[in-house]
Amino acid sequence: MDLLSPSKPPNNTACYEIFREKDLAYDGHLFLGVSSTGIFCRPGCPARLPKPENCAFYPSADAALSAGYRACKRCHPAGGDMTLIKQLITLVEDEPELKITQAALAKRGIDASTARRKFLTRFGMSFADYARARRLGRAAQTLAKGGSVLDAQLDAGFDSPSGFRTAYAKLFGTAPAKGQATPLSIDWIETPMGRMIIIADEAALYLLEFTNRKNMRRQFDRLRKIQGRPVLPGRTEITEQIEVELAAYFKGELSNFETPLATSGTSFQRQTWEALQKIPHGETRSYAQLAEMIGKPSAVRAVASANANNGLALIIPCHRVIAKDGSLGGYAGGLKRKRDLLDLEKNATEL
Repeated sequence: MDLLSPSKPPNNTACYEIFREKDLAYDGHLFLGVSSTGIFCRPGCPARLPKPENCAFYPSADAALSAGYRACKRCHPAGGDMTLIKQLITLVEDEPELKITQAALAKRGIDASTARRKFLTRFGMSFADYARARRLGRAAQTLAKGGSVLDAQLDAGFDSPSGFRTAYAKLFGTAPAKGQATPLSIDWIETPMGRMIIIADEAALYLLEFTNRKNMRRQFDRLRKIQGRPVLPGRTEITEQIEVELAAYFKGELSNFETPLATSGTSFQRQTWEALQKIPHGETRSYAQLAEMIGKPSAVRAVASANANNGLALIIPCHRVIAKDGSLGGYAGGLKRKRDLLDLEKNATEL
């Protein structure tokens, strides 16, 4: 079960044919960027298909947005999957004991193949795998709170003790036992600047990143290793809080986040991250100035490295650090996104 790896599109010739035929089997899997207009579309878009030399293809809406394209106003490629996904997630939360079968979904007016395709695109797993992970995640939470293995089995909706133990061991790599660590919850949010990944528990936020940032896999694996806790699909009160704050931030209505954070880094990294949070909204500092802020003016490269290892985008605002000559410098989330974030904050400050 891979929570991070995006789908890969076929070659350009095959991609062009998919859009020429308006093949909806690839809806949500493939996006077309039109260089002559600067927009991107989904398969089936009613707009006229451009010439092949004006086409670029992307595996996700995020990738197209990061490449500088804006969403087509006719086919709305950035958010068309959300209604079904939200319906499916609600189904899992409201009916945890439900066995996810084609018949069970059809009874609720949901096409099983569509559900599978949408979930594979968004989460890297099928809907059935997502539902199973959520059920076992509830079991792990029961065990972490001191509940018995039987309580955990029933909370997860398993009739068979052996079936529960087998499924639990397959997912977590260990047999279920009272007092085990509570899993971290992973969820995704769509923002005006691309999809973001959220990892949290009930007490704090551990990771907030754009899903297509450089070295996302390394950030994810590092967090799991440090925490020593499983990461499963789910939501917490912290997830809800950061979603509300992000919505306000992207509207230009919020400059200071209040979501509790759980940072994990060296003493130097934490010192750098604390300094980043002192850079005022709408302003920037150079890497050299940041090094001076922590009292280590010769540690410019180390400061840049600490920036790159920040796993809490926007809240710990590494995008506010630029090169000494005023150029953007680097940014794991992409330089266009960095410029857009700085412009957003500057415009909000000037209002």
